[in-house]
Amino acid sequence: MTSHRPLSGLFAVLFLCAASFGFSPVRAQSVIAHAQPPLRTEPLQVTTGRGVFRFNVEIADTPRRQEIGMMYRPPLAADHGMLFEFARPQEVAFWMKNCPYPLDMLFIGADGRIISIVRNATPQSETPLPSGGPITGVLEIHGGRASQMGAEPGDLVRHKFFHN
Repeated sequence: MTSHRPLSGLFAVLFLCAASFGFSPVRAQSVIAHAQPPLRTEPLQVTTGRGVFRFNVEIADTPRRQEIGMMYRPPLAADHGMLFEFARPQEVAFWMKNCPYPLDMLFIGADGRIISIVRNATPQSETPLPSGGPITGVLEIHGGRASQMGAEPGDLVRHKFFHN
């Protein structure tokens, strides 16, 4: 059946990722059991003083999807990410539990402006990383990518969720 092919491919990617971090094959199977399947993707742009950067982002728009987020996933490509969407402005804090590689987190206000940035969040850390104010979205991207783009608070994230 063709439906098993994507799972086999996913297993191979997760197994290689797990092996590179010292996990056993049994641990790799556990990773698959906990990893969130790929979510719906949409285009998103970040505009900084260095230009416009385009991403394909998975949309975490339910409490369950937000709870699992990027945990147990292989590292992101430079042009991929995950956008966490919240129904109302609120202060939030994220952590890196069960994420074996660094991420950058862009905390975004309702108007699409970046409120704050956490750069290269420490893998596996359970330390809360606060938004620094009310936000409606969080963009998680590959660690170091925000600096490569020159992203700073006040820069604009364009996506239909922010109505900009």
